[in-house]
Amino acid sequence: MTLAESFPQSRCLASVATGDITPPVGIYHRMWGAAVHDRSTGVHRPLRQTTLALAPEGAADPRAAASVFISVDHCLFWHREMSDVLHAVAAGSGISADRITVFFTHTHAAGLMGYERRELPGGDLIPEYLRHLGEVLAGSVTAAIGALAPADIVYGTGYCDLAQNRDLRDPDSGEYVCGYRPGGVADKTLLVARLTERASRRPLLTLVNYACHPTTLAWDNTLISPDYLGAMREVVESHTGAPTLFVQGASGDIGPREGFVGDVDVADRNGRMLGYAVLSTLQTLPPAGTRFEYAGPVVSGATIGTWEYTPLDAEQLVPLSHWDEQELTIPLSYGNDLPRADVLLREQAEWKQKEAAALAAGDRTAARDARAMIERATRRLTRVEHLPPGDHYPYRYKLWRIGDALWIALDGEHYNVLQRTLRERFPQHPLMIGTLANGSNVWYLPDERSYGKGLYQESASVLAQGSLEQLIDHIAAALESMHDSTEKRTRKSEH
Repeated sequence: MTLAESFPQSRCLASVATGDITPPVGIYHRMWGAAVHDRSTGVHRPLRQTTLALAPEGAADPRAAASVFISVDHCLFWHREMSDVLHAVAAGSGISADRITVFFTHTHAAGLMGYERRELPGGDLIPEYLRHLGEVLAGSVTAAIGALAPADIVYGTGYCDLAQNRDLRDPDSGEYVCGYRPGGVADKTLLVARLTERASRRPLLTLVNYACHPTTLAWDNTLISPDYLGAMREVVESHTGAPTLFVQGASGDIGPREGFVGDVDVADRNGRMLGYAVLSTLQTLPPAGTRFEYAGPVVSGATIGTWEYTPLDAEQLVPLSHWDEQELTIPLSYGNDLPRADVLLREQAEWKQKEAAALAAGDRTAARDARAMIERATRRLTRVEHLPPGDHYPYRYKLWRIGDALWIALDGEHYNVLQRTLRERFPQHPLMIGTLANGSNVWYLPDERSYGKGLYQESASVLAQGSLEQLIDHIAAALESMHDSTEKRTRKSEH
């Protein structure tokens, strides 16, 4: 009997394109209610977009069969802004919008690109920036689709201590705040994938999937920044010579231990922590298309058991090219206390009056607090104005089975238990779990036990308690069905 260890891999067509998407200095930047600035004053590190096109190897028309994944250094776009950008990318590239998934890295230091900010200082630059962004992404998609070639993906799992639970109970007030919670539960799993062009063995991309809010930089920061992602990319790319694509995991209740600061050196330190963990994980990956096989004993001072990497045979390679994809919908109930747009508009106007009165009185603290409440009302308004009528939201998500790996694209910000549960249920597969896919129409999805605590994430969600658990079960059932279908197909091909 042959002793051998196999590694999760995928074989497909792939191509990568990247581009700079840094907004102009002076654009509206205020992301935080506690901030006192409106415009950005400079650039810490450039913002990046990375486009990855993947297609099944046996596709008669790879262009039509391709799935396009774009990682962009922004927090998120509202519904209208996301629709406009996706439409521009589809029109400019000729690729249907339903084949394109935009993953937001979720940096909170890129600026908030909402049309509702147009009348604010620097907000007049937002529409033109979004138009330009659509053009850049369309060009990147066109380039990637046009260069699809056979490629190999090898997956590895690592660990990084950057991610920490951030649902903290204030010991004095008893209220819950958003801040580092010592001893809190957090999934610190780091999924890393190395993509190489098969013919040349040239590295194409390092995919990094990790769950941690990029909230190192907060209200005191006035610089455009990718947060910790910039330094992470610098560390990894200086070693690999290939672009890095980051996908944000289920980080609704997860952030860095050291965060909410204005010091960009802290963001870089956090990024290097993740970057070195990525490099460590990359060192564990085997050559593509191989397995680790026992080669037999060698007599020395002791009898040594030797192992070596051996190429997979043709039959063993077949399952690595299997490709399946699905788009599914589950109806999820709206929350009972979902606010009405007219109520929010009235609330917003009242806080604007309070801000004006505080400024007239020279009370800067009261003015800052009022401005933060204006921001809350504005965000709550943007989260309800696009919702379909009725009692339920038709929540859509996408799944891919690519060789041994399962890729998941989810709208919104999910509590970390989602990825912990799915990884426990499917330990035999690497799970690439991407949230904030094409934005966040439902905002947060907290777990059932986190409701009733007064958490910001509950107040920001549009969905009812228990929605996350329903979604987890729905995804698990779909993945199980996809797994069974692939296994049946594999057994059939063997016979």
